[in-house]
Amino acid sequence: MSPTKHSVVPAGSRPTGQVTFLGAGPGDPGLLTLRAVEVLSAADVLVADPLTAAAVRLHCPAGVELHDAGADGFALDGAFGGDGAAAITRLFPAVQAGRHVVRTVDGDPGLDGRAAEEMLACAQAGIPFQVVPGVAQSVGVPAYAGVPLRAGAGTDVRFVDASHCAPDAYDWSNLGGCDATLVVRTRLSSLPLSATALVASGRKPDTPVSVTLEGTTTRQRTYTATLATLAAELKAARVLPSPVSAPVNPASCVIAVVGEQVTSRPTLSWFETKPLFGWNILVPRTKDQAGALSEQLRSYGAVPSEVPTIAVEPPRTPQQMERAIKGLVTGRYEWIAFTSVNAVKAVREKFEEYGLDARAFAGIKVAAVGETTSQALVDFGVKPDLVPTGEQSAAGLLEDWPLYDPVFDPIDRVLLPRADIATETLVAGLVELGWEVDDVTAYRTVRASPPPAETREAIKGGGFDAVIFTSSSTVRNLVGIAGKPHNVTVIACIGPATAKTAEEHGLRVDVLAPAPSVAALAEALADFGAARRDAATQAGEQVYRPSERRPGSRRKAR
Repeated sequence: MSPTKHSVVPAGSRPTGQVTFLGAGPGDPGLLTLRAVEVLSAADVLVADPLTAAAVRLHCPAGVELHDAGADGFALDGAFGGDGAAAITRLFPAVQAGRHVVRTVDGDPGLDGRAAEEMLACAQAGIPFQVVPGVAQSVGVPAYAGVPLRAGAGTDVRFVDASHCAPDAYDWSNLGGCDATLVVRTRLSSLPLSATALVASGRKPDTPVSVTLEGTTTRQRTYTATLATLAAELKAARVLPSPVSAPVNPASCVIAVVGEQVTSRPTLSWFETKPLFGWNILVPRTKDQAGALSEQLRSYGAVPSEVPTIAVEPPRTPQQMERAIKGLVTGRYEWIAFTSVNAVKAVREKFEEYGLDARAFAGIKVAAVGETTSQALVDFGVKPDLVPTGEQSAAGLLEDWPLYDPVFDPIDRVLLPRADIATETLVAGLVELGWEVDDVTAYRTVRASPPPAETREAIKGGGFDAVIFTSSSTVRNLVGIAGKPHNVTVIACIGPATAKTAEEHGLRVDVLAPAPSVAALAEALADFGAARRDAATQAGEQVYRPSERRPGSRRKAR
């Protein structure tokens, strides 16, 4: 019925709700498309498949209404069940009220799962919907496994979804006699019967096969065999149920590739061969400073867990800092020296409180203890005049610091905003060079609250493969709030002083950074992990991560 004259809704105020079917990729959060991130940021209601749920939620508004597709009756794929067509209809009132419902699918909506049923339900009910494609599991997983699907013109590739079938129900007869590369999405428990069926249908028993579990994630594992040996290989790897153990859910979906392209994997495997692939690494730093280090560790294939051990708080008496900022503006100082990112942050916050910006540093020489602190200053709009050319520490800064010269230096005073527990090395060195120093407490460092019980148990029980210590205080505070890391855990320290503190707490230091920077420390740990992996490979072992070794069996890579 047409709206009456009195029921006309003004233009631009009608509800514009819709459903977006969004491909969230095969598991790696980095495979979300730019369009996907844009759509998620405008979601009112989110219905997420389980594999990528945590990743997509990070891009949603704070007040988004959350639904778990695995628990709310959506079809997902054959390994789960449920009636997606019926479940999606429960959200139609939200769409009709003008809300944006985003339905994320693991992989691609058109190829993975059974989102087509939900789309059809929307179309039949007149509910507006759109589709945002994603990286399909059958494409992304082989790429991460180092198995190219095509080797030039004429190569035939066929995608098979047998995940919704019982192990003996899929008809392989039309695929056994072809030479195409088969990309099979199926249940792990179905693989032995599927391989047997392919051979019975005409495929050669020696046809190469790769099987990838938890593809594109840092838990990815790929096994290679032939159709004839597949079952035995998976049982030997303790992936399929056997009299020894069955640690992997045999009903979980995997991606298998059947064909000669699998032979390229030893040469093209790039993901699982990263130096710290799959390593769980504890990063005990202040929360604000852990991001760059964690990102670097991820680039090496690691899984960083950020556990704050230090909390940064304002000084108990702010008057000293207030006087210092006033003196900086009125020309009391020739130099200001920053020994940490936190010092830069403390001064910047005071500037913002007083309505100042980087222009207040005009006419003042600025020193930074190292590259990280220097970058924090650059981000503030200040280019340091002095950064150590050698060791990035207070001692290195003193090596390059000029003597006070009354002819060239009209002012003999240095402002040093620091932590309340900072050492006196820099102050004493500057005084010896002829400078007067205003040593000001810009912030306090206090011990953070203990991490959750699960994290504490993992630290003490060997659940982490490595711990990265970036200062002596992180060593003391971690041991104080969570206990001493297990003996199998690799200990990496940023410098000799931190290593000494670690040893005083009974820890064996495995990795020492060649330079006192977090980037150099992460790189040194990656080199250690690569050497460990090479040693294990040469010894014919399949255990690369320290936490996979039983206590007492740990051997150190040289």
